[in-house]
Amino acid sequence: MSKKRVVVLMGGRSPEHEISLISGQEVVRNLPSKYIPTPIIISKDGSSWNVVSKQKLLSINTKMIMKLKGTSKDLSISGQKRIKGLSYIQKNADIVFIAMHGPFGEDGTVQGMLELSGISYTGSGVLASALGMDKLRFRKALEAEGIPLPRYVAVRKSENIKKLYPKLGKPPYFVKPNDQGSSVGCSIVKSYKELNKALDFAFEYSNIALIDEYVSGTEVTCGILGNDKLIALPLVEIIQKKADFFDYESKYSESGAEEIVPARISKTITKKIQGLAIKTYKALNCRGFSRVDFIIKDGKHPLVLEINTIPGLTPMSLFPKAAKAAGVNYGKLLDEIIMYAIK
Repeated sequence: MSKKRVVVLMGGRSPEHEISLISGQEVVRNLPSKYIPTPIIISKDGSSWNVVSKQKLLSINTKMIMKLKGTSKDLSISGQKRIKGLSYIQKNADIVFIAMHGPFGEDGTVQGMLELSGISYTGSGVLASALGMDKLRFRKALEAEGIPLPRYVAVRKSENIKKLYPKLGKPPYFVKPNDQGSSVGCSIVKSYKELNKALDFAFEYSNIALIDEYVSGTEVTCGILGNDKLIALPLVEIIQKKADFFDYESKYSESGAEEIVPARISKTITKKIQGLAIKTYKALNCRGFSRVDFIIKDGKHPLVLEINTIPGLTPMSLFPKAAKAAGVNYGKLLDEIIMYAIK
């Protein structure tokens, strides 16, 4: 049987550009031998698509990639070749593994482009991807299904924020932009005077901000695998070490947080969370894989925070750790994700 050609798409126009590169590296590194990987890096402004060799990509140190965070600089790899993205993929790929996070990668845009071109790809389709990235629409979909959420108010730029007081009461609040991942643009507000600064920060990334009630409790996440027959992976418990919440640094530095698998919670709560994660996955009509994040209020009431339709696949990421705890190593995990896409 001939080997399948897999284009691994990474980078792109997102604040999570560097994390996408590291996810892409790990996918290329761990693809089983029955696949032939072709890494393609999309530049930060989206104008340039470049094919790089597997060997050159894997030789790049993670720290070197992360040094580019917050700059306009792209990763420079010797021997990379600029291509016409779609036409190249149509000729050289049997399937695309999307290792992109955040806007212009996880939000349905890349999915729609591949869909129009008749190219198979991993993960959820256009609508599920778009809903997963748009936190407000995601929550509206969950409210229709009766899935528990934190109390929240959506605020648009230049909108009066007085309406939030009757609904949320006094601070603290948790403020986040509507369409970002990896805790980009998020902050905790401990007093009214901090609110405008937090909103300005969120509005740097989105025209809509969500102001949540601040819930103090155990944070856990639940990975889901499958299309029709769904598998809920073991829960991962997240304990922050450096920050007040699971922020960007906590997610992607080795000393930023401690992750415990399986989570140290009762079997009853575990099953309840896994059930809610599957219900959330089905509500959006996700496919392949996703990760649903929760916080447990008062030790017994799990609330859905958000969904990641392309969860991180870096060495520090939660989804591979949960899969490993379920007996699924990284290579097998990638194989299953690809097979779900093919099916």
